[in-house]
Amino acid sequence: MDSAMTDPKGLIRESYNIEGITAGECRSIFLDWALSLPAEAVPAEALAALLEHYEDANPGHPMNTVLRDGLAAADSPVRRGGGAARVPPA
Repeated sequence: MDSAMTDPKGLIRESYNIEGITAGECRSIFLDWALSLPAEAVPAEALAALLEHYEDANPGHPMNTVLRDGLAAADSPVRRGGGAARVPPA
């Protein structure tokens, strides 16, 4: 997968070059990265490619954790608003 699909703005690459970057800053960069992905990109594939490229060369970097967390399956949301929240189940 080429860098135009995995890191179109170079945000992840640059985050690894910022000395002393915090986990919070990495999460903010990650959000911007996610919003800048092309529509045809598959986020999980892009994340796996980024980890393969950067993780071993940058042990202990907070972006590694953020990228790994991005690969983790999100829990299914449970909506508790509206009438279902006010009316007890029958």
